[in-house]
Amino acid sequence: MSETRERIAARVEADPGVYFSELVRELDLAPGQVQYHLRRLDGVDVADLHGRTHYYPSSVDERDRRALAALRRETARDALVVLLRRGPTPPAAVADELGVARSTLEWHLDRLVAEDLVRKSRDRRGRVTLVLADPDWIGAHLDAVEPSLPERLVDRFDRLLDGLLPE
Repeated sequence: MSETRERIAARVEADPGVYFSELVRELDLAPGQVQYHLRRLDGVDVADLHGRTHYYPSSVDERDRRALAALRRETARDALVVLLRRGPTPPAAVADELGVARSTLEWHLDRLVAEDLVRKSRDRRGRVTLVLADPDWIGAHLDAVEPSLPERLVDRFDRLLDGLLPE
């Protein structure tokens, strides 16, 4: 295997779910060069999740791929951290702690619920409480994924708009 393919494979192994643009930027390679080697690289799979293309080692199963993609969103990640710290919490309290509009939080919660990371439980009066589906798994995987700078900028722009626009 060429040195370039080894570098790409090592980067994907170290950061499952990495984006194409991150590979290009962090490895300081031309986009065409990365595309060429990714197509010919065994042991690296591609998945289009949440509107983005992610690269994973073949050893990462489908559930983990989907969950790791969700964890790359800063707001979703922050919501999970709040739930890890506080336990079952109403959505309004999570939105307040994160400083985001409830609609923004709900957008992220829809994905977290779809990936079975968060569950919405209702009490007798129909009030919703957010509960982590598997706190141990989430706690272990939060350290494995850190949102990239572009991901953070997009989420922070959303938060800025939330602060400027009335709900």
